[in-house]
Amino acid sequence: MARWQPGTRERLQATALRLFQEQGYDRTTVAEIAAAADVTERTFFRHFADKREVIFAGQDDFLAMFIDPIADAPADAPPFALIARSLDSAGHFFPEERRPFSRIRQTIIDSEPSLGERELAKLATLKVRLGEVLRDRGIGEPAATLAAETGVTVFHLSFQQWIAGEEVRPFADIARERLDALTSMVTATAL
Repeated sequence: MARWQPGTRERLQATALRLFQEQGYDRTTVAEIAAAADVTERTFFRHFADKREVIFAGQDDFLAMFIDPIADAPADAPPFALIARSLDSAGHFFPEERRPFSRIRQTIIDSEPSLGERELAKLATLKVRLGEVLRDRGIGEPAATLAAETGVTVFHLSFQQWIAGEEVRPFADIARERLDALTSMVTATAL
């Protein structure tokens, strides 16, 4: 087995996704992933707690993508503007070169109910954290929760479109389109 090669984490992740696609998530073992990536199982476990973590690695970065732009915003920014800042940040987190990985990842998640549950839990955690950050900024209820829930819904719908088969537009454009549609809908129905 090779030792101390650069890019081991990325190689393990790419290898695992390939094997999950070829064999199925349940039928793929950590031993197979490690062997195919030319590392030991111990090396695998230095990078990932288990094979699920290959799919869900980067949760802290994912949360920070949404939270940091809110923390850096002007103190008087309204809730919807804060959510828009978060979604704009997502455009940097989901560049074009990440789209093939994201498509494969989502296919694997969709094929395994336990992974789908984990994905939903990830989005639920994001809603909670966004709500907390908004409340910490002095945004009251129900505005903080509505903004957090709406932001995550817009993100989820944008992400699903971004990974759709023939979609080629940047994530930021898709998210902005959905935010604009929401703004138009709310403005048109305002009493």
